Amino acid sequence: MGDVRKARFPGGPVPARAGIGLRSAHHDELVARRPAVARLEVHTENYFHEGGPHLAALERAREHYPLSLHGVGLGLGSVEPLDPTHLARVKRAIERFEPALVSEHACWGHAGGEHFNDLLPLPYTEEAVEHLAARVRHVQDFLGRQVLVENLSSYFAYTASSLTEWDFLAAVVERSGCGLLLDVNNIYVNSINLGLDPERFIDCVPAEAVQEIHLAGHRRNRVGTRDLLIDDHGSAVCAEVWGLYERAVTRLGPVPTLIEWDTDVPALDVLVTEARKADTILENARELAA
Repeated sequence: MGDVRKARFPGGPVPARAGIGLRSAHHDELVARRPAVARLEVHTENYFHEGGPHLAALERAREHYPLSLHGVGLGLGSVEPLDPTHLARVKRAIERFEPALVSEHACWGHAGGEHFNDLLPLPYTEEAVEHLAARVRHVQDFLGRQVLVENLSSYFAYTASSLTEWDFLAAVVERSGCGLLLDVNNIYVNSINLGLDPERFIDCVPAEAVQEIHLAGHRRNRVGTRDLLIDDHGSAVCAEVWGLYERAVTRLGPVPTLIEWDTDVPALDVLVTEARKADTILENARELAA
């Protein structure tokens, strides 16, 4: 496997190196210094508006870096109809910023006319596969490009689930033509919260579908007699997640990677250092594949 992943979108091949999330605190410094990161990622919904300093900063940044758009608000798995206004705004952002990658979550977040400020997991059933795949196909047809679907962090599981998460995602890929965004921190969070086997997840996820990897930190809370991990993106990547990431790229080959850090955002150099750690692991995987 070479240094790029071939993806079915106008942005073309994406470098199999590490990028960082673009945060407002770093706008000016990033454009001035131009650190050696492969890509910048932003939350799509933060750039729906017209005008303003944040939009101008993103326009400046994309003169120097490829972009990816990461959505959090479509509610791909919700039972209510997809919001046509929201979807149109996503399309407008894609047309404006020409991202190399576009992603969303395998989750639901709308019910009874209410929008929940969280990404809620789906039951892993055949019915849910059909529902999610149909909605992903609709979104991709409307946007005119492939969307990457991300595995979710979870704090509960459904007794109705009849599939493993990796089989569920593989079926959605097969029936929709989407790609996968593999969030390694989410896999680790679920291994602690739900008692799942993180190595088996990485070994079984459909390799050809993985177009991007996310890495992030989490918070550990003590609840009664057990630990609960919260996917808060507010700290450095832990040793266990780095180990799972190594396993992933050893199996998958080099994959475009993104360091997420959304809360308690540190200095820009901290994010760049995390990206360089990922680049070192990617280079080792590249050498093994040679």
